[in-house]
Amino acid sequence: MSRLIAGAKLLFGLQLVGRNLDVFPDDVFLVSYPKSGNTWTRFLIGNLISKGEKADFSSINRIIPDPEALTKRAANQLPRPRILKSHQYFDPRYPKVIYIVRDPRDVAVSQYHFQRKRRVIQDGYPIEEFVRGFIRGETSIYGSWGENAASWLATRHGQSNFLLLRYEDMLEDTRQALAKVAAFLDICATPERLQLAVENSSADHMRELEKSQAKLWSTTKNTRQDVPFVRAAKSSEWKSELPHESVAEIESAWGHLMRYLGYETEPSPGSSPETDRNLMLLGQSPERI
Repeated sequence: MSRLIAGAKLLFGLQLVGRNLDVFPDDVFLVSYPKSGNTWTRFLIGNLISKGEKADFSSINRIIPDPEALTKRAANQLPRPRILKSHQYFDPRYPKVIYIVRDPRDVAVSQYHFQRKRRVIQDGYPIEEFVRGFIRGETSIYGSWGENAASWLATRHGQSNFLLLRYEDMLEDTRQALAKVAAFLDICATPERLQLAVENSSADHMRELEKSQAKLWSTTKNTRQDVPFVRAAKSSEWKSELPHESVAEIESAWGHLMRYLGYETEPSPGSSPETDRNLMLLGQSPERI
């Protein structure tokens, strides 16, 4: 019976599309590793492009859809051009990509608390153990942070159809970052329009929306309501949350890639900007050379 149901869904385009999405030449993909600022960026872009409807947790899946939550039929019926959310590792079919990267030490902290929210781990689960699984790529279906980021940077960085945004730079000057996105999307956005989108996407505003709309959004409706989705929304939280040994393990795994992206780490033997770049392109860490 289960095979019949699956076959019927495939025949009528009712299966969730995920990575089997039909990609069109005018698609734009908003990509990041999970817990790197994708939702915030969806709000920023949604509030910039939507006409008469503010982005919130009840509308964001309509404004910037997630193929992981769409059927094939629904995805193909979306108005074009489409801006689509994705956490996928490199896919050569994606014609235009905005990639958000975040310090993996902060990603680990954010993902740890999100897994608590989703009841994947219990309160009190050792964060040291979580970080080890995080490095091995066991906490996400999209590979490890290093595999995901390097897959896009090694193939697309520097190309005209690829825009790299650092979460930390977005926090420092959100309006400037959104202006880069607008130019990339060929949107003529006035300073006033940019500022309004920034204000309507602030962490404080999103926290208030979460209080009333958490059960309306697929990502949060069946999760713990006592653990917030919108948390600190800041950088370097890892300094107070991660034990020294966990920080050292993350830097040992991906220090070359982190330094290439401008994240400060403890220096390692033989490291240099050129060496870090070459190792990133090879997908190797110094320990494996």
